Amino acid sequence: MKKRIVITGLGVVSPNGVGLLDFTNAIKKGISGIRFLPELDELNFSCCIGGIPVLTKELKEQYLTPLQLRNFNSSGILYGCIAGIDAWKDAGFEMDAESELDGDSGTVFGAGTSGVEKFREAIYKVDEKQVKRLGSTVVMQTMASGISAYLGGILGLGNQVTTNSSACTTGTEALLMGFDRIQSGKAKRMLVGSCSDHGPYLWGGFDAMRVTTYKHNDSPEKGSRPMSATASGFVPGSGAGALVLESLESALERGAPIYAEVLGGAVNSGGQRKGGTMTAPNSIAVQSCIKEAIKNSRIRASEIDVLNGHLTATSKDPLEIQNWAIALKRRGNGFPYINSLKSMVGHCLAASGSIESVATVLQLKEGFIFPSINCEDVHPEISEIIDAEKIPKQLIRKKINIVAKASFGFGDVNGCVIFKKY
Repeated sequence: MKKRIVITGLGVVSPNGVGLLDFTNAIKKGISGIRFLPELDELNFSCCIGGIPVLTKELKEQYLTPLQLRNFNSSGILYGCIAGIDAWKDAGFEMDAESELDGDSGTVFGAGTSGVEKFREAIYKVDEKQVKRLGSTVVMQTMASGISAYLGGILGLGNQVTTNSSACTTGTEALLMGFDRIQSGKAKRMLVGSCSDHGPYLWGGFDAMRVTTYKHNDSPEKGSRPMSATASGFVPGSGAGALVLESLESALERGAPIYAEVLGGAVNSGGQRKGGTMTAPNSIAVQSCIKEAIKNSRIRASEIDVLNGHLTATSKDPLEIQNWAIALKRRGNGFPYINSLKSMVGHCLAASGSIESVATVLQLKEGFIFPSINCEDVHPEISEIIDAEKIPKQLIRKKINIVAKASFGFGDVNGCVIFKKY
């Protein structure tokens, strides 16, 4: 019999809230973390708004030592360390540099890129023939597995310590990789999550592709508009989300708090066939991923109460809704409630799946459905498929039992996970 997997810890660093308390308050109240960024304006970006978590010097010093923070310039790793440490402590574990190696615990913590700003800093020094002044931490701040390496050492994790990378699907994939490892009996618990840097050197490529909005530089909080008729592109964001997954047996044995159960999920690729491209989804594969997640979770599609979609505020939103409707065989008023956290935090890229999973689990635990802000004018192609009332514009207090979370990324890759109230 396969092991049951539960969530015993959560951590989040988001544009609209750092830490569970502030983040929960923000998503309930529909508070946006999007703001105007003068640096982007000075660099002639079309989209001059974005989501960057607010961190004080004092807060950073609570998580990393003065030595670790010396010449530190990797925002994604910083966000990931804070979210990961918070989740670990939330699950009831201590952070002790002298602790014994924990062979039962590991991490799969994803990233799209790592240390873009540190890379830029290093490139300039090398070009100026100052290679000897690079410092000793360039490699760990810029290597793809930098975030899992930092967390593995800080927490003393002795099981698998690795980083995955699958564009916008990274966080959801990391969760399912950790789930599979525990279910197969290779670990008792896994810290899973993902992080993303912020700034012009990461966001510039999206601005050049013209997939970000340029219409809301004067109204940042209105800029991210998933499922809206007036959506004009996504708003870039950054941050990190983290979850501690644990076998139910282990959680009960140590009396750990339990947020929710992970029933199962699926990941796949559309192979950039049948309409799928590097930047667009193969709808058949998207639908297959959702159906497979439901099958693997041993539930019926009719049992799903809420969907937390990928929904980026681009022209692909109506197609995503259509794919959900076909996969679930649910339409109109029979469609589940569906929301998009990106309306409040923007598209946090590689971090999106994990931050949104934290928000999804909080809904299950506390019995609410957070609003999709800026969706007063539901896209007509969406309202033809589902009842507009299924897109909450205000907080809904409601006991919910099963929620599905999906992510769809560049490269035509998909991930879907099913959570259940414990």
